[in-house]
Amino acid sequence: MKQTKYVSSGGLAFSEEKDMKKLSKYAKKGWILKGFAPFGYRLQKGEPATIQYSLDYQMDADEDYFAYFEAAGWSHVCSSANSIHLFYAPVGTAPIYSDKETMIEKYETEKKKMGKAAFIMLIITFTFMFLGALGSYGWVPALIRNGSLILGYLSLIALIFTGMPYFGYRNKLNKLLKRS
Repeated sequence: MKQTKYVSSGGLAFSEEKDMKKLSKYAKKGWILKGFAPFGYRLQKGEPATIQYSLDYQMDADEDYFAYFEAAGWSHVCSSANSIHLFYAPVGTAPIYSDKETMIEKYETEKKKMGKAAFIMLIITFTFMFLGALGSYGWVPALIRNGSLILGYLSLIALIFTGMPYFGYRNKLNKLLKRS
């Protein structure tokens, strides 16, 4: 029997709550979260557990950061890029974010970070595409045109992976603000 399982994520900017519930359901079946995987999570077979998961964003988290969550009953599972941190706790433990203001702050920070990255990728993509378009009219040598188009399409992929989360976090913020 396999001891490791990979499950997909719907994208943290879009389905954070759904992903955390899905991971809790897997834990009840004995599939315990061990870490992030490309486009999802890595689970390992273990004892069934009734636990809940929660996610937090914090750049360069230090020992005090993790101690704060541990004191509140949350255990650190894994981190990604030293900025996305997953925690678990027994069902019934007070949530990491219990008020609207801290939730807004959490998503506002991520929205700004993704917005900056998306804006940079947008500029890069337009620049390469513009150079490629100029090459179509013979104003730029074919080698530069072809290279620019290839780089433009690659940067377009990066733009999607930064722009979509930006809009996801923006949408979450708008929903939170409308609940006032």
